Amino acid sequence: MAEYIEKTVGTKTIFQGKIIDLTVDEVELPNGKIATREIVRHPGAVAVIAVTKEGKLVLVRQFRKPLDRSLYEIPAGKLDPGEDPKACALRELREETGYRCESIEHVVSFSTSPGFADEVLHIYYTDTLIAGERDLDEDEFLDNHEVDLETALALVRSQDIYDAKTVFAVQYLQLRSMLNR
Repeated sequence: MAEYIEKTVGTKTIFQGKIIDLTVDEVELPNGKIATREIVRHPGAVAVIAVTKEGKLVLVRQFRKPLDRSLYEIPAGKLDPGEDPKACALRELREETGYRCESIEHVVSFSTSPGFADEVLHIYYTDTLIAGERDLDEDEFLDNHEVDLETALALVRSQDIYDAKTVFAVQYLQLRSMLNR
């Protein structure tokens, strides 16, 4: 099977922000022609599927400006430069929910939108939660919620859970529950 490679022949930074950068790359296509690619550069992120002793999924509800509405999501956050994803997962869990955990396991890492962004999301799972105090960033305003699987599935159907990482988390828990029967 042939692999088609695009060779970068030039890069121009259009925007440098707090969370993302935007570049326009000039690439040489496999046929020798030149094209441009707009690329969102992102340092990567983590998300945590956190389950209480009672079997409830820990969610945060916060306003998301790109959609102009609030969503229920699993705790998540951006990697700092050079930060280990597992350490970031533990930090974000504590900051957003107040929970710490005795153990945490890596579930999967994947590209969120490879057509235009280089972000990789690392998802972790824990069911060994220890309650504590939240430590939100100064620009974070969110509420914590704990829901059972049936409620989480209803939130997906109503599109109150609407982001890919949280839909994945609900389906992951649904699959785990079916396999553990």
